[in-house]
Amino acid sequence: MTRYAIIGAGLAGLTAAWEIRQSDPDALIDVFEAEDRIGGKLHTVPFDSGPTDMGAEAYLALRSDATDFFTGLGLGDDLVSPSGARSLVYSGGELHPLPGGGVMGIPASSAPVRDLVSAETAARIDAEGEAPAIDWEVGQDASVGTLVTERYGAEVTDHLVSALLGGVYSCAAEDLGIRATVPQLAAALDELAESGQKVTLSAAVQLCESRRTPRDPGSTPTPVFAAFRHGYAQVYEALAEQAQADIHLDAFVAGIARDLRGYHLKGPGVSPEAPYDRLLVTTPAPTTAVLLREVAPEASAALRAVQLASSVVVGMKFDSAAGLPDNSGILVAVDEPGVRAKAFTFSSKKWPHLGARGGALVRASFGRFGDDALVRAEEDVLVDAALDDLEHITGFDGRAAGLSEIYVQRWFGGLPRYDETHLATVAAVREGVAGVPSLEVAGAWAGGVGVPAVIDDARAAAARLMQVG
Repeated sequence: MTRYAIIGAGLAGLTAAWEIRQSDPDALIDVFEAEDRIGGKLHTVPFDSGPTDMGAEAYLALRSDATDFFTGLGLGDDLVSPSGARSLVYSGGELHPLPGGGVMGIPASSAPVRDLVSAETAARIDAEGEAPAIDWEVGQDASVGTLVTERYGAEVTDHLVSALLGGVYSCAAEDLGIRATVPQLAAALDELAESGQKVTLSAAVQLCESRRTPRDPGSTPTPVFAAFRHGYAQVYEALAEQAQADIHLDAFVAGIARDLRGYHLKGPGVSPEAPYDRLLVTTPAPTTAVLLREVAPEASAALRAVQLASSVVVGMKFDSAAGLPDNSGILVAVDEPGVRAKAFTFSSKKWPHLGARGGALVRASFGRFGDDALVRAEEDVLVDAALDDLEHITGFDGRAAGLSEIYVQRWFGGLPRYDETHLATVAAVREGVAGVPSLEVAGAWAGGVGVPAVIDDARAAAARLMQVG
């Protein structure tokens, strides 16, 4: 019987445990979690009106592999689609429809963004193709924000690109790498360079747009996102149950040692009876760096370069939805004065199954890399900021609407900063880990942001671990 230890009971750790159980029914699997609950950055809380996600609320449904995975867990009947309500951008003191086309807010021409930028910036966008070529080497990475600002101007970066990326990565565009966060754009830049064509941003975005499958005008569009009727708790609880692993909560692994007998875990609440044959670490990057210090020093050293971004979500349930825009949410331009929130999700407008509960469910998001003062603020301060910003932007008076439930979820170091060096760092860590027998790593820092990416990475890590010997 093979003994497996998994450190971390978030999505990566639970998925890996499930994967191991599918292939090795007799395996002994111990999962160690420092917190008092499973799920990690997936967190469904019990509002009186029903289970409500305060972490990730949806996944990219265009990833059919993820949908197949969830269906295989027995959750296919509980997958739900969004309403189709459009998102808005708040910039220049006004609400604007989120522009279509482009790539993560980066347009191919000024047409979609004319309401969001000055006439000078619009002219600059349209003239970008005539500017000197981008000095681009195939395979390189660069800052998204730096490139967009250099080619199109800061207005595009601040009003759109950082607003979109900030909601996903909790970072401004300047802190993120193109290849790490917008890989299709990096691939288009590579293709232009390889073919000897002039490398420009507008040409690369046009190339990305040309690769999209045109929709049949008479067909029903495939929803981009999907969610779970009763929240992501359905996923992490199903994984835990089906993995049949021994999950140890409040078990803080402080160190790892290895000898000829296997891996030994040290720390409060960790008292294994025997060493483990195989080990998978799924903790955040800084924690993983500390844990690997003795058993994989080269990987540990490389991983220390990863920095984390913090954020906080304020979930609010209102008795009335009167006056709340009929949109899925609002992104806020990073240069908008006097507004502290970076985004609002109108969950009850976005998801019909939540709207059916009555009233209004709104999530306010705060915090970006390097700016986490509000993440650490008192709950009353955060709730007041959310209510004030919501009223300032939309006119919706949440206090008058009846604020019946509140939940504040802080994510300290919730996401790695996927900067232009991140992929090289991940490659160096994987190389260092590959030289250590029966050891693997997984998680958002390794596989990328988003539920499907984390699942893919965890399953692949588990498969590699089971192939040892």
